[in-house]
Amino acid sequence: MYNWKAIVVLMLSGGLFACSTTTQVPVEPEQKPQVEQPVVDDSSKTDATEGEKVTEPTEKPEEVKPTEPEKKPVPVEKPVEKATKTSDGKLILGEEEWVFVPGLKEAFKARVDTGATTSSISAVDIVDFERDGKDWVKFKIEHDGITTEEISLPVERWVKIKQSSAEGTQRRAVVVAAIQIGDLKDKTEFTLADRTHLAFPLLLGRSFFRDVAVVDVGQKYVQKKITK
Repeated sequence: MYNWKAIVVLMLSGGLFACSTTTQVPVEPEQKPQVEQPVVDDSSKTDATEGEKVTEPTEKPEEVKPTEPEKKPVPVEKPVEKATKTSDGKLILGEEEWVFVPGLKEAFKARVDTGATTSSISAVDIVDFERDGKDWVKFKIEHDGITTEEISLPVERWVKIKQSSAEGTQRRAVVVAAIQIGDLKDKTEFTLADRTHLAFPLLLGRSFFRDVAVVDVGQKYVQKKITK
């Protein structure tokens, strides 16, 4: 019994001795990282005496060029095109028009006359002859110093014209010729007459434009000139 107690006492005393003899490791204080301060180079500054101010050089502001106002494009006015046809498709003719004769490959100025019944063409060197039992004529168109080649056409009929300046009547041949005004191609009757003393080598009467065109005497050369 006493031996057990003695053993316990020895064990306790040994533990206390071990605790008292344990060495404590010193704890080093935590070091804060050092922050390097920027070094300011004052060598560019000149020493100033007491009372003097050190002025820094100032930069001149860049010159701003005045901006030119933007030029707006000037709208180009388109020329107003003349109406060449009516709403129902008829040709509009002025008091004067260009008439192209395909058989002669020539264009002539023509007067559009609403008071004339038939059309007429300036013809010179008219010679009538017979071919296959029918009357024919050959002639040239002459006006403003231009004389065309000779053309031969059958005679549709003969008409008698009474001249106010001469006594009696004059027989004239009426022929049918193909003509073109603008985009209209048609055939019409022409009375052959010497019109060299008149302003226009051709005269267009009602028999031509009665059903295909209307006349506006306030205009001239409404239809474009055809040359071929």
